[in-house]
Amino acid sequence: MEGVESQIAEWRTYVARAPAVNGHDLDELEDHLRHQITELNAAGLADDEAFLVAVKRMGDMDAVSREFAREHSDRLWKQLLGGGEEVSPAPSGWVEALVFAVAAALVIELARLVAGFPDDKPTWFARNLSLFVLPFLAAYFARRRRLDTRGWMLTAAPFVLAALLINLYPYDADSDTEILVALHLPVVLGFVVAFPYMGGTIRSHERRMDFVRFAGEWFIYYVLIALGGGVLMALTAGIFEPAGVDVDRIAQWVLPAGAAGGVVVAAWLVESKQRVVENMAPVLTMLFTPLFAFMLACAAVVYAVTELGGAFDRDLLSVFDALLLVVLGLVLYGLSARDPSTSPNWMDWIQLVAVASALLLDAMVLGSMIARIGDVGFTPNRTAALGLNVVLLVNLAGAAALSARFVTRRSTLHRLERWQTTYLPVFALWAATVVVVLPPLFGFS
Repeated sequence: MEGVESQIAEWRTYVARAPAVNGHDLDELEDHLRHQITELNAAGLADDEAFLVAVKRMGDMDAVSREFAREHSDRLWKQLLGGGEEVSPAPSGWVEALVFAVAAALVIELARLVAGFPDDKPTWFARNLSLFVLPFLAAYFARRRRLDTRGWMLTAAPFVLAALLINLYPYDADSDTEILVALHLPVVLGFVVAFPYMGGTIRSHERRMDFVRFAGEWFIYYVLIALGGGVLMALTAGIFEPAGVDVDRIAQWVLPAGAAGGVVVAAWLVESKQRVVENMAPVLTMLFTPLFAFMLACAAVVYAVTELGGAFDRDLLSVFDALLLVVLGLVLYGLSARDPSTSPNWMDWIQLVAVASALLLDAMVLGSMIARIGDVGFTPNRTAALGLNVVLLVNLAGAAALSARFVTRRSTLHRLERWQTTYLPVFALWAATVVVVLPPLFGFS
């Protein structure tokens, strides 16, 4: 039955890309598909045969299923579903994206003027920066996924609560907890954006993996937009500066607006050009995973043999935490680019080496942090870092165990994927804890 579960997961992922299908519709369609499979099993069909015939019987989903068959003709979908006209591509929705991007740019410019940035740098501006932009990204997905009124309210509520909470806290001057809140709030709100992106569905691990895939692809496009914007600004400076134009003043207006609007534009690019980006995912994963695996393995051996694990200072701890997060990102991004029914290959062994090395390094980092806290006590930064490393340790331990079972063919990639998507909310919970609990716990200092 594990093979059928993988096929259902792949079918669900494909169908979810249709703009007209929201999370609730997808759940109902999956229930209907499973009911059909059960009936066909009872009639004597094997699991794979029942799955193929059940998709044929999906009624209104024939068009999507036929397109799915066209892209998977090597699995005999084409023979079972027959011919027919291909599905016409869905509208790109660029007007919606432009409206929300412009709205985000206007809000960030208004906030910048009120704050007097960059001449003045009030702390409330940095603290609220993600609240000026991410609500528009969430609204873009809520409209694109056609959420009902309840879905819109559930999307808006966390943003309203976050805005009230972080602005009512009485932070001290030069407060460490205020900096931690500013750094962790985008993480919390990023998980809030996942709700409308997934069409209001929060329990489906397949939809969580879709969001992981989106996040990685969005990052690629946003970096490309930023690089293009940097080149544009450099050329603009070169052209207008000799004419006496105040290029710095132009940059003060253009850069914040471009950075805010680019958040929505990058999301639109991922939605519109999804198939192109999917071809980039395995290439990037195959390029960086071996490099990071080699570097991590060398670092783990050196720090273990030389006993440098107890000599981590604050800056080095930060570097290692960033490195562990990159490894986690490689694992998630690698999974998002794989077929859940695939067999293990050499890249999976390399990924196992990377995860195991990262697990060893994380254990050494935790040991050093606990020793430091035992000597000088808890601070907001040490508490936040300790919690993050504990969350990473559990995640990496589970990933290492399941990866080992997968490469030895005792488990499936589907179980490793389910572990990662099920564990994702833990990161959101810890980031929310930093934002909500740590400031009052340490007296807003």
